[in-house]
Amino acid sequence: MQIGIDSFAAAIRDPETGTTIAPSERLRNLIEEIELADQVGLDVFGIGEHHRSEFLDSAPTMILAAAASRTKTIRLTSAVTVLSAADPVRVFQEFATLDLISNGRAEIVAGRGSFTEAYPLFGLKLQDYDELFVEKLELLLTLRDNAAKDEKTTWSGKFRPALTGQGIYPRPVQEKLPIWLGVGGTPQSFARAGFMGLPLMVAIIGGEQHRFRPLVDLYREAGRRAGHSAETLKVGLHMFGFIGDTSQQAADDFYPSYATMFSQIGKERGWAPTSRAQFEATRGPKGAYLIGDPEYVVEKVLYTNEALGGVARLDFQMTAATLPHAKMMHAIELLGTKVAPAVRKALGTGV
Repeated sequence: MQIGIDSFAAAIRDPETGTTIAPSERLRNLIEEIELADQVGLDVFGIGEHHRSEFLDSAPTMILAAAASRTKTIRLTSAVTVLSAADPVRVFQEFATLDLISNGRAEIVAGRGSFTEAYPLFGLKLQDYDELFVEKLELLLTLRDNAAKDEKTTWSGKFRPALTGQGIYPRPVQEKLPIWLGVGGTPQSFARAGFMGLPLMVAIIGGEQHRFRPLVDLYREAGRRAGHSAETLKVGLHMFGFIGDTSQQAADDFYPSYATMFSQIGKERGWAPTSRAQFEATRGPKGAYLIGDPEYVVEKVLYTNEALGGVARLDFQMTAATLPHAKMMHAIELLGTKVAPAVRKALGTGV
């Protein structure tokens, strides 16, 4: 199992003064966090994409490219690329360039995103939500496959001008740039990923992870019926996680940021107000939050792996809007030096 971190580059507020840390300082801190994740042996670091004032990740490949120059082995990925609102040609070019800078460590998690701001921002209609994604995913995969064969691309669709034999450059270091399909909770998305033989990245942001087993089984069965090997049908997870020296400290440190973020999102979406009791229940033994001391988190990771029939990658969503940089760095250190080695040992893998 690969273990990594996802960040949404949240704009950080000082918990003492309530003032927001300068964006330039926040991004410098984020690059340090990615650098530390590489140094402590984590496998992957992902940057999200949002077009909102509370996040600084509207151009994730820029952040990943900056991190590429200061890291050596960690894989660098989007989490996720809002493909429905992007031009697949530019997406491929940007990640191919990142692959060159990082010497073959770039990956894409392609999805539709859980926010809708990107659609009007880029002149798109929300009612085309599904059609946009299907068409643009097809083009992105075509570009990836043609680059691997060093072929030019001829393609036409509804939402983008046709390609009439153009070459798309640069070519990445990797023969086939890895593309995962990011999904939430709809059966159609799981089945689509399986049918296409794409690795799956599942966002589990609450509840109990074992409830996703039927959807994961649907993905694997759809892939099997489409003729894809079990080795290609990889399951990855994006889950809230944070590690402290004690479980109580981890919960106390992470909850204020969690409550701030979910309260804001909840107001927009009509959700009930979040509560500490709800948070504690979800970080319980079978809940979806991987928050606690290293030993507790290891147990939960192993339980998650078993409950879902094997997980290839688990990314800890550690975005925190009020957490001091030093505490985030300590959590990354614990994840890399305590949690990841224990999980690899328990599963009998070096990766």
